[in-house]
Amino acid sequence: MTITSVLVANRGEIARRVFTTCRAEGIDTVAVFSDADANSPHVREADQAVRLPGNSSAQTYLRGELVIAAAAAAGADAVHPGYGFLSENSDFAQQVQNAGLTWIGPPVKAIELMGSKVESKKMMADAGVPVLTQLDPESVTENELPVLIKASAGGGGRGMRIVRNLENLDSELEAAGREALSAFGDGTVFVERYIETGRHIEVQVMADRFGTVWTVGERECSIQRRHQKVVEEAPSPLVERIDGMREKLFHAATLATEAIGYEGAGTVEFLADEKGNFFFLEMNTRLQVEHPVTECTTGLDLVALQIRVAAGERLPAEQPKTRGHSIEVRLYAEDPAQDWQPQSGAVHRFEIPGAQFEVLAKSGIRVDSGVESGSVVGTHYDPMLAKVISFAPTRDQAANLLAKALQKATVHGLKTNRDLLVNILRHPAFLAGDTDTAFFDTHGLEVLAQPIAQGRAQELSALAAAVADAAANVARARVNRGLPGGWRNLRSQPQRKTYNDITVEYSIGRSGLTSSVGGVELDGVELVEHTPTSVTLDDNGIRRIFQVSSYGSDVFVDSALGPVRLIKAPRFTDPTDEVAAGSLLAPMPGSVIRIAAAQGDTVTAGQPILWLEAMKMEHTVTAPADGVLTELNVTEGQQVEVGAVLAVVTEGAEQS
Repeated sequence: MTITSVLVANRGEIARRVFTTCRAEGIDTVAVFSDADANSPHVREADQAVRLPGNSSAQTYLRGELVIAAAAAAGADAVHPGYGFLSENSDFAQQVQNAGLTWIGPPVKAIELMGSKVESKKMMADAGVPVLTQLDPESVTENELPVLIKASAGGGGRGMRIVRNLENLDSELEAAGREALSAFGDGTVFVERYIETGRHIEVQVMADRFGTVWTVGERECSIQRRHQKVVEEAPSPLVERIDGMREKLFHAATLATEAIGYEGAGTVEFLADEKGNFFFLEMNTRLQVEHPVTECTTGLDLVALQIRVAAGERLPAEQPKTRGHSIEVRLYAEDPAQDWQPQSGAVHRFEIPGAQFEVLAKSGIRVDSGVESGSVVGTHYDPMLAKVISFAPTRDQAANLLAKALQKATVHGLKTNRDLLVNILRHPAFLAGDTDTAFFDTHGLEVLAQPIAQGRAQELSALAAAVADAAANVARARVNRGLPGGWRNLRSQPQRKTYNDITVEYSIGRSGLTSSVGGVELDGVELVEHTPTSVTLDDNGIRRIFQVSSYGSDVFVDSALGPVRLIKAPRFTDPTDEVAAGSLLAPMPGSVIRIAAAQGDTVTAGQPILWLEAMKMEHTVTAPADGVLTELNVTEGQQVEVGAVLAVVTEGAEQS
């Protein structure tokens, strides 16, 4: 069988990743896109693209009949599902085949067997694979806490909750069910024992229809937020440390793969402890988000292998050996310090030097991205901007290489988790391989989320921004255009700029630059040259170059000291822009899905007032202080914009 044209039933970076391999294999490509994705890179890069009317996943990428109709209209002869959406939907896989198309994925029966985490664990236990026992929610006891609620039909952290108090179990079951239904179309959830400091280890398998099964290395994905992976690497530091663990893992993964007659690329996931004991979690019957680290350490193109296996080709009897070390981080548009709030809006500039979607053959950086400069991140889909991957001979080299690439990346527009990622990669515990699932709790999210550039680095960046701003003003001026901004022949008041509540004062005269930040003089700093976009400062004999980019009130300063984002203070404040004390503002655009208090109620600090759904996740909005809910401005089902005043809690007010 020859595959000549592939439709990717997905979006963003995974669609672009599959297209890259298809182009290399001489295969035509077809994209599908929602209205929200009409200007996305994956649409432009495909040979053909078919619109799926609507914005939400339920209207578009989860509509299997529309995707199949698009394949027929574009003349595709195969469908690649990517990951997420319909990738593990057995009904969709069957419909693809019924339409006479090649399904680039495992057999329908295998998807069905692994589609229910409840049933799959029973089957794995029968096959001799170690599993964690499922618990009956009605009979969970205090001694069994904490427990983990998980969605049966999906992954990616959606529909997952940790429960530490029995009184919260029922409400968390309901919330997990709602989230699972929204994300996967199936609200079924189950409960199992939660291992506080486990290690998330997974084995990449590749199998053909002739009985050949490859176990092509393991990955460790233990550092997670909201049960979604943030850092992934191959090989696993834990497995490297424990003699014989790799062989046992590979044997268990092979048993699991053979038990369901699997074909194609898949991942068998385990939860392990520090002693090397491990338990089956689930089998992902698709390509994983973190597949690039396996590609870099094996030299394989897993997408190419998926296509060849789907076309009926045999795998070689000898599976490839692994080499070196690879680390992947997920760069998200989110604010880790604010409960991981997803961000939406324009990506002004996005530049991370590296090979795009390539299997690295030597030390370097790979970037798998779904956005580019000028893209807009909406609220309908996951806020991941890119996967940034390093490959090097050793783990330390891979970590250093990746941290430096992230620090030097140009990412302007949305707040991201970039600083967090760099801090993780440079943390002594990470470098020592101590990376269990409690990493953020152990080392403190408030510490890990700190900006890379602090102290003098931030002060110099703010000074550079102020000087560049003055240069821009001079460039626009009709007189004195040739003079540097802030230059004075005679002593006068210094120039003053305020960013992020930090005031920069400086003057440029015959004796050079005099400057202070926050009232503290910057000693030993000289201005070498400056333009509206670039400032060179001599800092006590060290010359530093700062690149300055302005977008309205947002200013981004990039230098070797680290990236700094500043916000210009307005010269004049509009009284109508001020909000009342105690106002609960929408942290992101979303839909109000539940309200737990009524106007006039007495509330306490931290009490949940309402829940927003954005990007398929629920976000709790709580009371900022003790008081009375004097205003409630929304109703269930209402769409709200970021910054909207949802409610007001007034301290000291009397209940009405």
